[in-house]
Amino acid sequence: MASLFAKATAPRAFGQASRLAMRQPFLRPQNASVSRRGLASHTEQPRLRLGSIAPNFQAQTTHGDLDFHKFIGDSWAVLFSHPADFTPVCTTELGAFAKLKDEFEKRNVKMIGLSANGLESHGKWIQDINEISKTNLQFPIIADAERKVAFLYDMVDQQDLDNIDEKGIAFTIRSVFVIDPSKKIRLTMMYPASTGRNTSEVLRVIDSLQTGDKKGVTTPIDWQVGDDVIVPPSVKTEDAKKKFGSVREVKPYLRYTTI
Repeated sequence: MASLFAKATAPRAFGQASRLAMRQPFLRPQNASVSRRGLASHTEQPRLRLGSIAPNFQAQTTHGDLDFHKFIGDSWAVLFSHPADFTPVCTTELGAFAKLKDEFEKRNVKMIGLSANGLESHGKWIQDINEISKTNLQFPIIADAERKVAFLYDMVDQQDLDNIDEKGIAFTIRSVFVIDPSKKIRLTMMYPASTGRNTSEVLRVIDSLQTGDKKGVTTPIDWQVGDDVIVPPSVKTEDAKKKFGSVREVKPYLRYTTI
């Protein structure tokens, strides 16, 4: 199967943008045009909008070579990135996610991490994670030393890109992508490298998305499983009562129900 993505190169006439491109590998869809603006930002990549198809890729992981879309299969997936192995915040995060293995499986969700180091480093790091968090990390971690997937999914900090001549390579930020079985991106979260994520929030938004898909409702601020949900404005109150049994109207546009 032909690779879906290719490294981009640039004419020397583009000056500094060309030097940046040669020093830092990046990905773009085949046949995409190379512009000065694209080179300056390092990539001509697909727009990662909610509802768009998550870009596929092939990568080495701690579970072997992997095709991302085949890995997802008929499940939901959470793809989350880390700046580097053996960093303190990342270590606490991966340990926490590993402990929630059963919770994600109950929701038919596969987890897959990414860190900007090689497989040998990942293997040693997992030993530390298991020791520190008293867990057994079982989901794959992508080896992304060249930042190929990181650039494909725009998991990079603009400051690092601006200063790449000094640093030589951009750090990977803490990104979270929730992807559904149809391979559509349903939620994204971006954290700076200095801030750890909240595992409870990742589970909460998955519960919200899955509830909305199954029941045709939306969820209010701070919603948790078991709380009242919102009847969409497009559904008439009479129809909502037939479907849900009871509807509590606060305003004509704000109606709650229990599911």
